[in-house]
Amino acid sequence: MNLTSGLTHLFYPRLCEGCSKPLLQEEEVLCLNCNIYNLPRTAYHHIQENETFMRFAGRVKVEKATSLAYFTADGLLQHLLHKLKYEDRKDVGAYLGIQLGYDLLQVGWAAGVDAIVPVPLHPKKEAIRGFNQATVIAEAMGEVLKIPVFPHVVKRTRFTETQTQKTREERMENMQGAFEVTDTATINGKHILLIDDVLTTGATLEACALSLLAVQGVKLSIATIGIAV
Repeated sequence: MNLTSGLTHLFYPRLCEGCSKPLLQEEEVLCLNCNIYNLPRTAYHHIQENETFMRFAGRVKVEKATSLAYFTADGLLQHLLHKLKYEDRKDVGAYLGIQLGYDLLQVGWAAGVDAIVPVPLHPKKEAIRGFNQATVIAEAMGEVLKIPVFPHVVKRTRFTETQTQKTREERMENMQGAFEVTDTATINGKHILLIDDVLTTGATLEACALSLLAVQGVKLSIATIGIAV
């Protein structure tokens, strides 16, 4: 650590987003203790028919599906994703993408995946936020897994209403025809890993997945940072 960075950490210490204690130089976003004990990991990548996978069963042909951690109201993951989406903390998204990437790498979960595709935001919403949180996560995962990321092969064609207060049926109706693959040649015959931040009812992921599966020869797996419980 040089003098300048040392003084910066002294007067403006980087704090853990879980417990607010100062981070060590090698730590990012969460301290080691919060990463291990307070981030509620699912370990779904060890179980084929896990809850994430079952939410798509009978609706979308998915090879595999997993989520990094449980998303609960006022939980640590909700706090982290709020920082990412509404406080421009792209470092938090990259951190979570790295965590999921390493978890999958350790068990060879992504073996055979050809490309990673983040669920797109509508251009209007992305312009307001300044970035797509799913792309931030996907790019960090791609670095870890050494898998290319294709953020522009599918686009959101409709600005959909907020999903927050809708039932699953209303969410599905709201998302119908919301996605379109714009570059079929790039993904033709490939195994795609579709990425999003949180899985709730699965309506958004399902609509995006169906647009990808309409391309000849595409196989699909899904991974999210959170799963709402």
